[in-house]
Amino acid sequence: QVQLVESGGGLVQPGGSLRLSCAASGSIFSIYTMGWYRQAPGKQRELVAHITSSGRTNYANSVKGRFTISRDNAKNTVYLQMNSLKPEDTAVYYCHAEEIWNSGTYYPGYWGQGTQVTVSS
Repeated sequence: QVQLVESGGGLVQPGGSLRLSCAASGSIFSIYTMGWYRQAPGKQRELVAHITSSGRTNYANSVKGRFTISRDNAKNTVYLQMNSLKPEDTAVYYCHAEEIWNSGTYYPGYWGQGTQVTVSS
């Protein structure tokens, strides 16, 4: 069982920055690909960025060059640094541990509870 707890959301003006953190419980954090998703009102949840266990990253086109995902396996934490924020970045941001088969063992996926990010003047 893995629990994910996000923090760092809040209200920020356009052009500002926020850093989201997602702290994971358990000892198997390092094997998971971790992702940040977001869901705006009336819209489907969408992938923002993910980072593999080896550190490879992938970003949605809408956030490339502005957001950076990183992880610290020693702290069981994944981060999302968000710069040059726009009103359209307003959403609930969710941390996700993606299900994986590792050495013949299945590890299910998990979601955090979400943290609100509001970009407004």
